Amino acid sequence: MTRQLLTLLGATGTIGCNTLEVVALHPERYGVFALTAHRNVEKLAQQCRRFAPRVAVVDHAADAERLRLLLTVPGTPLETEILYGPDALCQVAAAPEAAIVMAAIVGAAGLAPTLAAARAGKRILLANKEALVMSGALLMDAVRASGAALLPVDSEHNAVFQSLPHHYSRQLAIAGVSRITLTASGGPFLHRALSDLARVTPEEACKHPNWVMGRKISVDSATMMNKGLELIEACWLFEAQPEQVDIVIHPESIVHSMVAYVDGSVIAQLGCPDMRTPIAYALAFPERIASGVPALDLPAVGALHFQALDLQRFPAVSLAYRAIRTGGTAPAILNAANEVAVAAFLEGHMRFDQIPALIARVMDALSPEPGDTLAGVLEADARSRACAAALIREQALP
Repeated sequence: MTRQLLTLLGATGTIGCNTLEVVALHPERYGVFALTAHRNVEKLAQQCRRFAPRVAVVDHAADAERLRLLLTVPGTPLETEILYGPDALCQVAAAPEAAIVMAAIVGAAGLAPTLAAARAGKRILLANKEALVMSGALLMDAVRASGAALLPVDSEHNAVFQSLPHHYSRQLAIAGVSRITLTASGGPFLHRALSDLARVTPEEACKHPNWVMGRKISVDSATMMNKGLELIEACWLFEAQPEQVDIVIHPESIVHSMVAYVDGSVIAQLGCPDMRTPIAYALAFPERIASGVPALDLPAVGALHFQALDLQRFPAVSLAYRAIRTGGTAPAILNAANEVAVAAFLEGHMRFDQIPALIARVMDALSPEPGDTLAGVLEADARSRACAAALIREQALP
């Protein structure tokens, strides 16, 4: 068996740590070429000592020097090359030594290195939602042109991928598929009174009932914007129309998504709510390998529940449908406004219930462009961030 090397973009986040746990179970199959981190230099140093990557990348020169000091052993040459900055992220994403790239950088910062990996023809394990949301056409065109493999790691899209037929070729009609259903836990406020959402604290919003996630993604789950972004992703990944993608509430997070066929069959993927399962599936596809996740005990679960999505409670989903139907840079505008709004909420500058209101105001204020170039997408992202920041400063929100 040929040992494959992995570049892990976003190594110190939840997805990155889970990926390294799976890699550690299979040292004969996988090694680490590069690890990257935003600011958690101490954790990155621990990972470098354990996995001995050839390259480590951080954001700034000061962080690079700090990492160098943490990894320096007197009298021993430093085995890991330390780089910094956005260009270094793209460099390791496209490096010929790495066959696999885990794209797990949260937010728009993950777009450029993910595109670099696609253009280099890598097997991309896509955990970064924003790369497809912001520039779906660009990324999919790059994948097709280079022959790269794009495998979804989000539990919902990974579940759809597992539930599609083996001969699936990104044409739902040919595969006999009628609908894709994404499941959503409903987050921590599924049963909270709507009138009480104005008093939600960042700590409450970050306590997901089923999953362990970073703060930004946890807030997205609480507003259900994460499901809106997944809707947009699903349209690009599976060449689906927005009308072909449903979202249903499933509080147990056991059924990760479903695919309905024209003959009336519905095929679903079930499992414990643990990201190591989709990570292992994407790493080894089309094989299956141990992930370290315990077996699902359905009698212990007892019952599975489903309910319709309430768009009054979760208006962020309606905004996502609007963005994907509008097309062009509308999803990039949506995503950037959401990132600014979530950051402002976490920093105490706006209320939780104002997040979707701010996004809607930004979408109303900005006209989408075609979005057929990276420069155009990034320009729309910048305009949206500036508009959102101005609205927050002016307190121009309900």
